[in-house]
Amino acid sequence: MFFLKELPSREILQSYQTRFPAMNVDNVHDALHMLRQASLLMRQLDNYFAANDLSTLRYLILIVLEREDLPEGLMVSELAERVDVSRPVMTRTVQTLVDDGLLATRACDNDGRIKRVRLTVAGHDTLNRVLPGYYQLIDRFMASDTRL
Repeated sequence: MFFLKELPSREILQSYQTRFPAMNVDNVHDALHMLRQASLLMRQLDNYFAANDLSTLRYLILIVLEREDLPEGLMVSELAERVDVSRPVMTRTVQTLVDDGLLATRACDNDGRIKRVRLTVAGHDTLNRVLPGYYQLIDRFMASDTRL
């Protein structure tokens, strides 16, 4: 995430451009502002998820499983690929979600070493409880004066 509170002024960026002529001041300025806005939104989302006993990763796992909506679920490796985290991180996070009752696992019929993961009723209920506030937070952020 991008945590720089005070972004460099256009004048500072122009001084860098004298040292690095290939730099496009307008593009860098705009990109830094987008990164700053994205980090502000991510902080708000992280706080929202934490208040709802989730993390961004836990939320993403739930939402991917709901979106895919496969009766047999997804393999942990498929989840890791879709969410773009390592398999060990995914395995640990899935286990905590199973322990919390939000996910269920089942061994694959043709290979018992492979587990498929799916949402439980409690997992669906959690998403149904969290999603309205998630969308409201994004809507409020987009309408606020903190945006570009």
